[in-house]
Amino acid sequence: MPDRAPISINSPEIPDRLREVAGVDWSALAVDLDSGGVLFELDAERVCDTASVGKIFLLHRLLAEVDAGTRSLEERVTRRPAEWMDNSGLWYLLQQDELSLYDVAALIGAVSDNAATNTMVRVIGLDAVREHTRELGYQHSGLDDCVRWPIPPGYPVTLSHGSAAELVRFCTRLARRQDLSGASADLLQRWLGAGTDLSMVASAFGLDPLAHYYFDRDIWLWNKTGTISTVRADIGVVMTPTRRIGYAVLANWGSGRQVRDAVLAAMREAGLAIRRQLVG
Repeated sequence: MPDRAPISINSPEIPDRLREVAGVDWSALAVDLDSGGVLFELDAERVCDTASVGKIFLLHRLLAEVDAGTRSLEERVTRRPAEWMDNSGLWYLLQQDELSLYDVAALIGAVSDNAATNTMVRVIGLDAVREHTRELGYQHSGLDDCVRWPIPPGYPVTLSHGSAAELVRFCTRLARRQDLSGASADLLQRWLGAGTDLSMVASAFGLDPLAHYYFDRDIWLWNKTGTISTVRADIGVVMTPTRRIGYAVLANWGSGRQVRDAVLAAMREAGLAIRRQLVG
């Protein structure tokens, strides 16, 4: 591997920029996956509402079952009426009610599809996902429920939760093809690499939102985002031929606070700091 400029350790630039956004709780971390150097960090152990980010644990459990030989991605599943959910996703616009598990998972990775998530949760089982997540060592991150709206009394108020530290660990282990077979790790990265939401940290990389898997101008990205009215969350790995950086930037704020634009601007600054380390 060519010589690389040393990565900054605990640079104050990005944490200071995030702190400037009043009334927002942040958990943020960016790490060079090969050297272990920290580009920036702010309250990385803080547990945040991560909206749809926790769907990564559902996909991971699916592929663990594939590796164990107890599940086939060719298995056909039918979406039930109770699993229909609009907004995030595409399946609610499609006529086809039956898909392979591969296609359901691809919809979750590419467009964070809520209907596909609900069907997959039924097939895999929420308890199985939670147990799998704990067995992997994630004590402060996970998928809390399927997608419900409105949320009935007695059900989790968050779809998922997590800390930047644990979510960067997840990204690091996936990039290193740990915890899953090489083929399954590559497939999960491929599903996430089809993700169309580049509105947050990834907005700084200048990539085509519909086609950014494999190198584009020497940058390759896969990521997962989470979005509700009080949450913006973006985790992933962005790389060049010589460097890989894993990141998680999570923002939570109170209902009614008008901070979304400022949060997105700060997340883009975090992405620009990563990009400067990658390509100068």
